Amino acid sequence: MNILLTNDDGIQAPGIAAAYKELIKLGNVTVVAPSDRMSGAGHSITVFEPLACEKVEIENQFSGYSVSGSPADCVKLAIMELCPQKPDIVVSGINNGANVGINVYYSGTVAAAMEAAFYRIPAIALSCAHEEEMDFNIAAKYCVEVINKIGMHSLSGVININIPRLSVGKPKGIKVVPQSTMGFEEYFVKNKNDTGQMLYQLAGGDHRDTNIPSDTLVLADGFITVTALGFDMTDYKNMEKLHQIKW
Repeated sequence: MNILLTNDDGIQAPGIAAAYKELIKLGNVTVVAPSDRMSGAGHSITVFEPLACEKVEIENQFSGYSVSGSPADCVKLAIMELCPQKPDIVVSGINNGANVGINVYYSGTVAAAMEAAFYRIPAIALSCAHEEEMDFNIAAKYCVEVINKIGMHSLSGVININIPRLSVGKPKGIKVVPQSTMGFEEYFVKNKNDTGQMLYQLAGGDHRDTNIPSDTLVLADGFITVTALGFDMTDYKNMEKLHQIKW
């Protein structure tokens, strides 16, 4: 199996090294990742300037391509130019911090996987709930366990996998759940700099969730979450209403 591995925390991030260590047990792994951290980059791509790309060796852990662009840039460049063979699967992560709820829309990790889905290549986004001390090696083992369970089920689009906080113990299990769309309790912390400019730092609290099982609640409860994501943003209910209008 030919695997393309990328992320949004940058090619130097410990999460991608941990993922590589486990994924090479499954097949040939090509690493193409951003040269710098691109967290929250969403599905941005570089259009008006060229991408710089170089082969790098990461502390005797793996070699890969470092790209001066977004996670989506990395996947696009890898598929079209860098991979010796078309990937059978694209894996993005392991991200430092969960990508559940509305974070999915901001996530460069998920965007990289979604870019692969545009090319009709199955993709998996891997993330782990943030803690002061992250154990990416254990998280990677759980991630590959889930990938092996998914196996040959011919899934398309993106499978979004999140590992709960590991400091509290082993995950309680694996649950297939929908993405929450309730969002967070958000606010801005206001301050001024030395020149008197107002500074607004985005901050947030808990998810605004109902009691309906979703990725945010189930992850917080200590389960590994698995969610299938698609890129068709068509609102079919409102499409039906639009069709009823006399144009």
